[in-house]
Amino acid sequence: MTTTDPGGSPAGARAGAPRTVTVRYFAAAHEAAGVAEERVALPADATVGSCVDALADRHGSRLRDVLAVCALLVDGTLHRGRDERLGDATVVDVLPPFAGG
Repeated sequence: MTTTDPGGSPAGARAGAPRTVTVRYFAAAHEAAGVAEERVALPADATVGSCVDALADRHGSRLRDVLAVCALLVDGTLHRGRDERLGDATVVDVLPPFAGG
């Protein structure tokens, strides 16, 4: 059972309440992060930019360089702008450019 605040939002999604997302790394991002998947705590108002910064801070300059050219799928939807909010995202896929077609 999910509890809600008076505004109708799930209790864990209130402004300012941290939440956890699953981040999945593919190809070069997987290599740079050293893991295929991890759970990352983010603030409720996280943006693409703050998520990318948190991942780079967590794993260092090698991942930061890879993230600079990656696409992020947030619950299956492409997000490119650093100011785009993650909303109620549960999964963030980090996809570097792939060769071939």
